Amino acid sequence: MSAQLDRKPLAEQVYDLLLKKITSGAWPLHSKIPSEKSLMGEFGISRNTLREAIRALVHVGILEVRQGAGTIVLANDEWSASLQRRIAKSSLGEIFEVRHALETEIAVLACKRRTDEDLKTCLILSKQCISAVQNQDVAKFVKSDTALHEAIAKASHNSLLVDLYGRLLEEIEVSIYSTTVLEKDSTYGHTSLLQAIEARDAERAKQEVDVYITAYKQKLKIEE
Repeated sequence: MSAQLDRKPLAEQVYDLLLKKITSGAWPLHSKIPSEKSLMGEFGISRNTLREAIRALVHVGILEVRQGAGTIVLANDEWSASLQRRIAKSSLGEIFEVRHALETEIAVLACKRRTDEDLKTCLILSKQCISAVQNQDVAKFVKSDTALHEAIAKASHNSLLVDLYGRLLEEIEVSIYSTTVLEKDSTYGHTSLLQAIEARDAERAKQEVDVYITAYKQKLKIEE
């Protein structure tokens, strides 16, 4: 432990070490962190010091202590935690306005920058969405639809945009998919959007984003 520490107060040093476990992916999002006993042994610290560091991570929204379930990773960095808190204060209408803006820019950039491999990945995921609709498999549809949106974002080749969009999508998917009913048009404009991206037709891509965002808002009864 001593080799890992500096002159900061001990609890702050432990905070940094725990945060590093999270940001490195050693403790994935939504996973349960190791027991107090395990962490005390790993870092050579007291229970009080460990709990102080964990309380600080809970305070900023990175960890959550759940009765009977342990301590869970809610966000994988301080920026994400801050964004999550801000999104939690926003109305669904405000969130969808931001989503609309981000997905429009993502679609335009994907038209300009997508590779053949990007397009291939998106088409595979789109087929999975269609298959899930045909089989009335909500869980598979949710997983494939989320992955498709993320793949389109990655096709923009803007890492900051991908990260920001990913955080937003993660926060709103519960609201979206808690009302998901698989109907004939459940994939909305995705097939047409991918055709526009394949043709590198940015104007058409923007229109297709408008189509499915409008459909989502109608489904969730979000007023303009």
